[in-house]
Amino acid sequence: MKNIKHVLTIFFGVFIIVGGIVHFVKPEMYLPFIPDFLPATLVNYASGAAEILIGVCVFIPRFRSLGTLGILVLMVAFLPLHIVDVFKEQPAIGSHNLALIRLPLQFVLIAWAWFIHKQ
Repeated sequence: MKNIKHVLTIFFGVFIIVGGIVHFVKPEMYLPFIPDFLPATLVNYASGAAEILIGVCVFIPRFRSLGTLGILVLMVAFLPLHIVDVFKEQPAIGSHNLALIRLPLQFVLIAWAWFIHKQ
C-alpha cells in the first residue's frame, strides 16, 4: 500500500505542477473561473505559482507533507468555483454537462489529496 501511495503522491505532484505551468502558458483557460470581483490576471498567475511550488514540495521528502497538505487545501479552495460554474448560464468549463462531470471529479481530487496527505 505504501508503494501505491507514493506513486499516487508523485503523480499528483506532477499533475499540480503541469496545471501550474498551464496558468502561465494558457491563462485564458483559467480566467473564466475567477470571480469578477478579483483581479483575474494576478489571481491566475499567483495560483499558478502556488501550484508549481506545492507540486515541487511533493518531490522533496522534507516538504512532502506540506506539499500534500497544500494540494488538499487548494482542491478544497477550488471547490466553490466549480460549484458556481455548474449554475452559470455559460459555464467556464464549456458546457453544463462538462460542469456537472467536473464537480464530482473535484470531490475525487479532494479525497485523493486527503489520502496522500494522511500519514
